[in-house]
Amino acid sequence: DGWRALRDEVHREVCEKGYDPERNTFTQYYGSRELDAALLLIPRVGFLPPEDPRVTGTIDAVRAELGKDGLVHRYSTDAHGPRTAAVDGLPGGEGTFLVCSFWLADALHMTGRTRQARELFERLVGLANDVGLLAEEYGVDDATGSGRQLGNFPQAFSHIGLVNTALALYGGEKAG
Repeated sequence: DGWRALRDEVHREVCEKGYDPERNTFTQYYGSRELDAALLLIPRVGFLPPEDPRVTGTIDAVRAELGKDGLVHRYSTDAHGPRTAAVDGLPGGEGTFLVCSFWLADALHMTGRTRQARELFERLVGLANDVGLLAEEYGVDDATGSGRQLGNFPQAFSHIGLVNTALALYGGEKAG
């Protein structure tokens, strides 16, 4: 009972302090306006149901603000300048994160946008190299190396995202 009460308290606090009602989206951290692609996992982990307007608002905000050429950056790289060191201490300029793009496909599917989810999934699968491997990131602009895989290679998280999304979208139908 104590753990359930604590869970409910944390849930209330996150909904109160981690949600921006003006933009209809959860945020990267309390008091921030920045986003994080991990917010796409809210319905998957059962924090809120997929039909909750805060979930669909968050998915749409992440897609709009962290999306680049249909793929998703891990978290905000401020459009008004480089990422602030206060968040992670790293400069901006990374590619889109493939696992985050798979998370987007999952979230789209969970919210009834399965056609869009499948289109994104097919695009992501098409980014694999000639032996079917994916890197951590993908470059979608000249600054990061447009049209090529970036970062750690091969990246287990990208492949876990691929498998999870395939199972979610196709189940036993075409997952293999």
